[in-house]
Amino acid sequence: MSLNINVIKDKILSENWFVLRNMTYELTRSDGSVVRHKREVYDRGNGATIMLYNRRKQSVVLVRQFRVATWVNGNEDGMLIETCAGLLDNDEPEACVRKEAIEETGFEVGEVRKLFELYMSPGGVTELIHFFIAEYSDAQRANDGGGVDDEEIEVLELPFNKALEMMANGEIRDGKAVILLQYLQTSGLMDGDL
Repeated sequence: MSLNINVIKDKILSENWFVLRNMTYELTRSDGSVVRHKREVYDRGNGATIMLYNRRKQSVVLVRQFRVATWVNGNEDGMLIETCAGLLDNDEPEACVRKEAIEETGFEVGEVRKLFELYMSPGGVTELIHFFIAEYSDAQRANDGGGVDDEEIEVLELPFNKALEMMANGEIRDGKAVILLQYLQTSGLMDGDL
């Protein structure tokens, strides 16, 4: 199904951190009728995320940091446990996750595997996130992680089953982390003896 889209107005409301625009557009639907919509769209660029896992140790690496949007929406202290992630800026997705992994977690990852690309909030945010996984070992720890510049990131190396419990009881509420934990759980990558 293809929709005919006619942009009536595209006004930039803010370019402070990212671009917030107010768009008015008409859609010609498949039955020929035309509907008009007025929406705000937040363009923050595309991003990439990676879940580090260790099958032998049955562990994963996550990070905890302050996220103001969650605080505004009722997360009491604003802290969120999530996967290592970042905006692409001008990087390719794989280069982005490699850079973010070493900056945020301190691990210099080897082989990475791209799983898929997902829109996480398509009703108003343009961001497409590239999802990766990589196995890590203690020998790959290059530094303590913790982020750069004005970031304050706590690195969490958790038993896989503990991370699944934290997801189930609501301690882990980051969509990226939930998706990648469920992927590891259902893929069989964390199953069995080595």
